[in-house]
Amino acid sequence: MNRSRHIWKRWSVLLLGTILAASVLGACGNASGDQQGSRLKLKIADISTNTVFRVAKNKGIFEKHGIDAELVNFATPAEGVNSLFIKQVDVAFGADFPLLNAVSKGDYSIFASSGTATDLSASEWKLFVRQEIGSAAELKGKKLSFSRGTFVPYLWDVYLGENGVALSDVELIGQGGFDEAYVALKKGEIDAAWVYGAVLNEKFGALAEAKELSDMSKTPVRLGTGLIASNELLEGHREVFVQFLKALDEASIYAQAHPEETADIMYEEVKQPREATLKDLPKNPWKLGFTDKAYAGLQGQKDYMVANGMIEQDFELNDKLNLDLVREAFPERVIDLK
Repeated sequence: MNRSRHIWKRWSVLLLGTILAASVLGACGNASGDQQGSRLKLKIADISTNTVFRVAKNKGIFEKHGIDAELVNFATPAEGVNSLFIKQVDVAFGADFPLLNAVSKGDYSIFASSGTATDLSASEWKLFVRQEIGSAAELKGKKLSFSRGTFVPYLWDVYLGENGVALSDVELIGQGGFDEAYVALKKGEIDAAWVYGAVLNEKFGALAEAKELSDMSKTPVRLGTGLIASNELLEGHREVFVQFLKALDEASIYAQAHPEETADIMYEEVKQPREATLKDLPKNPWKLGFTDKAYAGLQGQKDYMVANGMIEQDFELNDKLNLDLVREAFPERVIDLK
C-alpha cells in the first residue's frame, strides 16, 4: 500500500510539472501582446468610401500576408490619423496635412504613399457654392467651410489667391464633416464648401440652394495620401509591414480588376451605393510607393503649415519618413532621399 501511494505521489508531481510547463509555454506564445503566432493583429483606421482595406480583409488578402486586421471606421481620414494619439488604431492613412500634423507631435513615421495625387483624382474634389455666387471673386467676405484637421484651408488659400482674394478676406468655418457642411450650405450658414466623392458630389449637386463652381484639378493642389504608424510598431515588426504593403497593393489591383464584386463588398459592409463605388473606383487606384511628386507635396504642405503656425516646431521631412519598408516591397517605386 505504501509503495502504491509513493508511486501515485511521484506521478502526481510529474503530471503537475507537465501542466505547469505547458501553461508557461502557452503564456509565452501570447506574451508579445498583439502578435498571435506568426500573425500580427492590426487596428486600421478606415472610411466608408475606401475600397482597398475592405477588399484586403474581405478577400482574405490580409490573412494571407500574416495580418489579423480589424478595420475601425471614421468620418474622415484625418480623424483616423488623430486616433493614433490615443492608441485607438495602429495604422492610419490620410492626406498630407493630418500626416504632417501627427509626425510633428509624436514618434510616428510616414512609411508609404498611395500614389493617388493625380489630376483625375483631384477632379473629384468639387467646389459647391450658394446659387447667388457667380465667380471665385464673389467669395470675398463670405463664410467658407473646411473640415477640421484637413488640408482644405490650404486649398482655400491657393484657390482664392489665384482668383485675387486673400484668405484674410473670408471667414473660414471649421466643421466636423461633410454632413455638417451639407446642412449649413442648405441653410445659408456657409456660402461654399469643397466636397469629395461620387456620393457627396451627387448629394450636394441636388441642393436647390447650391451649384458646382469649380474642382481641384483646376488648381495646382494635388492631394497626396500616405500611410502612418508609430516608429515602435514599424521597427518592431518590419517584415510584417512589408507584407502589409504587399497586401494593400494586391487588394488595389484586385479591386480595379473586379469593380462589380468590389461594389458589392462596399454595399454589403458599409452600405456604400454600388453606383458610387463604380464611379469612384477607376479614379483612385492605389499604387504603393513614394515618388518625387509625393515628396514635393509633403514638403510644400509642411512649409505652408510652418509659415502659418499650424506646425509650431519645424523639422526635417526626411527624419519623419521611413521608406525602408516600401522600398523592400516595391524597390522600383521608391525614390532615394537626398
